Amino acid sequence: MKKYFKIMMLVGAMFSLAACAGTKQESKKEDKLNIVTTFYPMYDFADKIVQDKGNVSMLIDGGVEPHDYEPSPKDMAKIQEADVFIYNSHEMETWVESVLKNIDTSKVKVIEASKGIELLEGSHEESEGEDEKEDGHSHAVDPHVWLDPVLVQKEVETISKGIIAVDEKNKDSYTKNTSDFNKKLETLNQNFESNLKEAKNREFVTQHMAFSYLAHRYNLKQVPISGLSPDQEPTPKELKQIEDFVKNKKIEIIYTESSASPKIAKTISDATGANLDVLNPMENLSKKERENGADYISVMEKNLEALKKSIK
Repeated sequence: MKKYFKIMMLVGAMFSLAACAGTKQESKKEDKLNIVTTFYPMYDFADKIVQDKGNVSMLIDGGVEPHDYEPSPKDMAKIQEADVFIYNSHEMETWVESVLKNIDTSKVKVIEASKGIELLEGSHEESEGEDEKEDGHSHAVDPHVWLDPVLVQKEVETISKGIIAVDEKNKDSYTKNTSDFNKKLETLNQNFESNLKEAKNREFVTQHMAFSYLAHRYNLKQVPISGLSPDQEPTPKELKQIEDFVKNKKIEIIYTESSASPKIAKTISDATGANLDVLNPMENLSKKERENGADYISVMEKNLEALKKSIK
């Protein structure tokens, strides 16, 4: 509720910025689509589809944690001035609903990438009484669908259809790019399947509960230290249970994240002797990583290599 009123207070400033920005046609220097996305996976998927036919940007960048993000007046003006706005889901970007109520959606194509995908439930604790946190983030369901390469193919199709609806003259290019990208995603899926299907150990411990869709897809069991938000911390009782699990199951690796503090995972590692490795939930990808050629496919390939160290 607090964030809702904060967003409402920013709306007036947003329209002032939008008015100063002028019309979309006046501000365009090139005859290209102006596409605004929320966070990295949405950016990468849109960029793979439009390539040189559009300008794609993302709101949540520079190491900002998507779960903690709040749009600024400038961000809201940017959404209003876009031809296309792409987000993953109301469950991930919980602020989107309030923003969309306060902009003219007849002038911007809004695409919810996960629309039509059945979302998995959150943890037991979160689904009973904690689904609506004080910070406004809903955790009754798990929004991390982009970590399943098969579901990503559905998201890519949804994004592609939305973009084509706005820019039909480039339909052939978008359709080809979509097909090419989905073939790569299917190859990625087959690599996960072939490398993990014969493993006897199918359990892995993660820093936060981001990999449920991946685990569900490949018949694995994720044991998360914390919930759906990486800033959640386990209670002392939960921490002891995880330490006991790691010891009893002789878990050799605890997976942390490059963009979050590994403090709790390090505590468990010290108590159990398990090593630390990285699984990237791709909620953000630094500018440096992107400049060095990292993208969704390459990061997921690294995730597979990391998983193979424990799923074997």
